[in-house]
Amino acid sequence: MNRKYEALIVLDTKGKEETVDSLVSTISKDMEKSGLKLEQIDNMGKRKFPFNPRHVEGGHFINIQFNGEPAALDSLRAKLKLNENVYQQYYLKRSA
Repeated sequence: MNRKYEALIVLDTKGKEETVDSLVSTISKDMEKSGLKLEQIDNMGKRKFPFNPRHVEGGHFINIQFNGEPAALDSLRAKLKLNENVYQQYYLKRSA
């Protein structure tokens, strides 16, 4: 049963030589390999955190709307957890 989701992914680009576009491209390819269908990707830009958790001052925010199976989302979460460029990831189930 396909469900609609929205993801907020915070990228840590400090000291990284890859561009944000290439990181987003890599993440979107990982999502498609997991069996998720992308609907929209919004680059929300770089923002500072109100406080510095883990000595990180800010991150690059990406909002992604997609649909797919819950098992595919679990697979994606596990894969992105191992990606050192992904600082945080949040997921929300959207209503139809």
